[in-house]
Amino acid sequence: MSEFRVSASQLASFIASAMSSLGIPNQDAQIIGELMAEADMQGSDGHGVIRLAPYVKRILAGGLNLQPNIKVVQERTAMALIDGDNGMGHLVMKQATELAIQKAKSSGIAWVGSRLSNHAGPASLYARMALKHDMIGLYFAVGNANHLPPWGGLDMLLSTNPIAAAIPSLNEAPIVLDMATTVAAYGKVKAKAQRGEMMPEGWMIDRQGKPLLDPTKSDEGFLLPIGGYKGYGLSLIVGILAGTLNGAAMGSQVIDFNKDFSTTTNTGQAIAVIDPAAFGDIVEFKQNVDRLIGELRNAERMPGVERIWLPGEQSHHKRLAHEKQGVLLAPSLVKQLHELAAQLGVSPLSPLNSLSPL
Repeated sequence: MSEFRVSASQLASFIASAMSSLGIPNQDAQIIGELMAEADMQGSDGHGVIRLAPYVKRILAGGLNLQPNIKVVQERTAMALIDGDNGMGHLVMKQATELAIQKAKSSGIAWVGSRLSNHAGPASLYARMALKHDMIGLYFAVGNANHLPPWGGLDMLLSTNPIAAAIPSLNEAPIVLDMATTVAAYGKVKAKAQRGEMMPEGWMIDRQGKPLLDPTKSDEGFLLPIGGYKGYGLSLIVGILAGTLNGAAMGSQVIDFNKDFSTTTNTGQAIAVIDPAAFGDIVEFKQNVDRLIGELRNAERMPGVERIWLPGEQSHHKRLAHEKQGVLLAPSLVKQLHELAAQLGVSPLSPLNSLSPL
C-alpha cells in the first residue's frame, strides 16, 4: 500500500461523522473531531484517531453518556469543580479550560478540576488553549489504566498521570511540555503495537524486572517511572491533585478502559491557568521567554549533538510538516478505520489527492 496521508480537516470530519452516527450531537461531535485531529497534527499519534475504535467500542458498550449535562458543582472566585456526567473527556476538559481562562482574566490565576470525565487525549491540547490568550496553561490528569506500581511494589496502583505546561513567547515557538510521569505514555506503547514496532529498552519491565520490548505483551509487565522513585512520587501527587481532590478515581478505583468498556471510569483532570499580565508587562514577559529560549538553544553542545531542542519544539515542527504533507497513517490503522466506517455506515477516509478510498 502506498503512503496514506490525510489532512486535519479530513480527520476531524471523519471522526465527527463517526461520533454523530452513534448519537452524539453534531456540535459535540465536531468538537471531539477537531481535538482528536489536533492530537495527530501535533504528533501525539497515541492520542489521536488511533483512539477512535476504542471510543466507539466504549460507546456501543454503554460506557459513555452521549448527551451529558456537564456542569459546575463547586465554585469560588478562582476555582471550580466540573462534573462531566460521564461524557467524552474532550467535551469536559474543553469546557473546564475555557472556564479557567475566563476566571484567570479577572483573578490572575484559576484552577478548575473535573470528575466523572473520560479520556481526553494528550495533555497539551488543553494547556495550549491558554496560549491564544497570552496565558500559561498547566494540565494534570489521572491516566485511564494503572500501569505503574508503587516504587518497589508489584501491584498496579498508579497510572501514567500526565502533566502539561504551555508558556507563551513573542517570536519563538511557545514552550510546551507534555509528559507522562512514566518514561513513556501508554499511548506510545499502543502506537508501537499498531505499527508493529518494538519498544526501546527502558520503557517497560516484566514482573521479574527484565526489559520488556514487545508492545503486544505489555500486559505482562509495567511501565517505568521517570527518575526512578522520584517519578513514582510525582505520579502520586499528580493523581491526588487531578483525582482525589476532585472526588475522581485514583489508585485501585481506576478502571482499565483498555479492557473494561462499560464501567464508568470517573476520570479526574485539572487545568490551571496563569495570566502573566497580573505579574507585569506581558510583552516584556514574552521577550524574556524568547531570550531564555535563545540562551538554551545556543548553549555549548556536547560532542555529537546537532541541536538543543526546547520542550514542544519538535511537536511544533511536526505540526508544520503535517499542515503541508498531511498526517501519515499506518496501514494497520487505515484498515481498522475503513472497517469502522463500514460498521458505522459513514464515508471512509480517503488519502490526500485521491477521489476514492484505498
